[in-house]
Amino acid sequence: MKWRSGHLLVNGALALIAALTLFPLAWMLSASLMAPGEASSFPPPLFPREPSLQHYRALFGTQGLAQQALNSLFIACAATALSLAFNLSAGYAFAKLPFRGREALFRTLLAAMVIPGQVAMMPLFLMLKHLGLVNSFAGALVPWLAGVFGIFLVRQYAQAIPDDILEAARLDGAGEGRIFWHVVLPLLKPIVVTLAVLVFLGAWNDFMWPLIVLTDRELQTLPVALAGLSREHVQDTELMMAGAVLTVAPVLVLFLVLQRHYMQGLLMGSVK
Repeated sequence: MKWRSGHLLVNGALALIAALTLFPLAWMLSASLMAPGEASSFPPPLFPREPSLQHYRALFGTQGLAQQALNSLFIACAATALSLAFNLSAGYAFAKLPFRGREALFRTLLAAMVIPGQVAMMPLFLMLKHLGLVNSFAGALVPWLAGVFGIFLVRQYAQAIPDDILEAARLDGAGEGRIFWHVVLPLLKPIVVTLAVLVFLGAWNDFMWPLIVLTDRELQTLPVALAGLSREHVQDTELMMAGAVLTVAPVLVLFLVLQRHYMQGLLMGSVK
C-alpha cells in the first residue's frame, strides 16, 4: 500500500511538472488563434473566443515570411547532412583507423571544446569575408560542417564496435569505404539519429550566426526575420505568438517522431 501511494505521488508530481512545462506552449498556440488585442486583455484568456488563422495568413501574406521559412528549412537540412557526413567519418576514423598522431590530435580537439563558440565568430567571419562567402548560404553552413562535440559523440559510440567485425569484412575483400557504409553506419544508427536531431535543432533555432553572416532579407532565416518583425509589431502579441508557433512546431514534430531513436542513442552513450 505504501509502495502504491508513493508511486501515485511520484506520477502525480511528474504530471504536474509536465503540465507546467507544456502550459506556455499550449497558450502560445491558443494566443496565435486569438483576435488582435485579445491576448493583451486582463486577465489573459486561455482560449480564443473565435479561433482564426488570420495571423498565420498575415505572416505568409503581408509579412512575406514564407521565403525565410524555406531558408531556415534549407539551412537546417543542409547543415544536418553535411554535419553527419563530416562528423561520422571523422569520429569513426578517430575510433577505429590507426594513424600517426591520432590521440594527440583528438586531445587537442577536446581542449577546443572549452572555448566558447562566440569567441571564434569574428575570426570565422573575417575568413569568410576574404573567401567571398559572406551573405551566402555557404557562409551560413560553414560552422556546421564539423563540430568537436559531434566527433567526440561518434568516436565514443564507434569504439564499442567489435574489431572482429571490421577485420572479417577486410578479409572478405571489402574496402574501407564499403566497410564504413555497409557495416559501420548500420551499427551507428542510434547515434546518427541523435546527432541529426541535435544539429537540425541547433541550425533551425540558430539566431546569432545567420544575423551576422546573412544581410539580405531574402536570405535571412526565420528566427532573424521574426526578431526584426517584433520590433515593428511589438504590441501585436497574437502575431508574435503565431511566429513563435511557426518556429517551434517543425522541430517539436521532428523530436516527437524521432524521440525513440534519440533517447536510445543518449542512453546507450550514457551506459557506455
